[in-house]
Amino acid sequence: MSLGAPAPVCVDDYEARACETLDPNAWAYFAGGAADEPTLRANREAWNALWLQPRVLRPLAHGHTRVELLGRTLAHPLLLAPVAYQRMAHPQGELGSALAASAQGAGLVLSTQSSTPLEEVARAVRDDTQRGPLWFQLYLQGDRGLDLALIRRAEAAGFEALVLTVDAPVHGARDRERRAGFRLPADVSAVHLHGAPPLPHGGELCGGLLQAATQWDYVAWLRGVTRLPLLLKGVLHADDARLALAQGVDGLIVSNHGGRTLDTALPTAWALPRIADAVGGAVPLLVDGGIRRGTDVLKAVALGARAVLIGRPYVLALAVAGAQGVAHALRLLRDELEIAMALAGCATLADARRELLFERPGSLLGAP
Repeated sequence: MSLGAPAPVCVDDYEARACETLDPNAWAYFAGGAADEPTLRANREAWNALWLQPRVLRPLAHGHTRVELLGRTLAHPLLLAPVAYQRMAHPQGELGSALAASAQGAGLVLSTQSSTPLEEVARAVRDDTQRGPLWFQLYLQGDRGLDLALIRRAEAAGFEALVLTVDAPVHGARDRERRAGFRLPADVSAVHLHGAPPLPHGGELCGGLLQAATQWDYVAWLRGVTRLPLLLKGVLHADDARLALAQGVDGLIVSNHGGRTLDTALPTAWALPRIADAVGGAVPLLVDGGIRRGTDVLKAVALGARAVLIGRPYVLALAVAGAQGVAHALRLLRDELEIAMALAGCATLADARRELLFERPGSLLGAP
């Protein structure tokens, strides 16, 4: 689809068009959440419920959006979150998303459940000196030999960090997918998991699936088998953040899986400041969930995030216009972030602190 006539002016415009572009099967998968989708809605509502109190007449000359993250200077704090099966959204799939991220200087986190091989994705962008970080997301399979082989492939391909997802030992109860009778198209699969053994069955809880669930000893093992930086994705509780620090992780991603796993899990905007207080700057924090505007990005930074990840916004832009759509969605968010910074009196993201947010009785800054 051409971006002309008329071009989307915000990332939500892509969502509206994707609803018409995707078949019901793919739409249920990419747009849906768990159960009645309370967390899916609350993620967005929580950012909107935070109010900015801007400063005026501040020195803004020579301002920029640059941030430091794991030893690199990034042009801006936007990364693409891991999203599975992107060739179900568009034939370009993960390759299109990677090229768009590279063109916009954004980071990319490739999913274990990618429908495009990791080597192909890395080869397309790793030599671009202007690209953002290139990270690989892991779902550990419970077989350390298979897990290690996948880690070695990611290392050899040029991925620069590993992101272990820790909040999805089982799928959430995704009613939209069940109503749609969701199934993968015949030509789309998790290409990195071909030949993986079937998950265990038997036992009481979740039919024995939890026998292969990741635990803290797996984090310690993973920390010991790779020299790549290790981030945990899916942390919402301050106590888990402290445990992660004790395991020597290099970063945390505050996430509720986009509202796709545990329904009524708290919004990430609520969890972020508590985890920031718990880690005290010991490791960088990133956050995802419901981020749709540049003001959301600015609020996340003010609450303690070094960078943010977007998921649905870019994969729905991919569905509408391929790599061009993803690049445009990223550009929209970056432009909105720059506008928000200028109007809030922030020359750099270091100027975005909690006092930028208006704390009123019952505000999210003090939410339980």
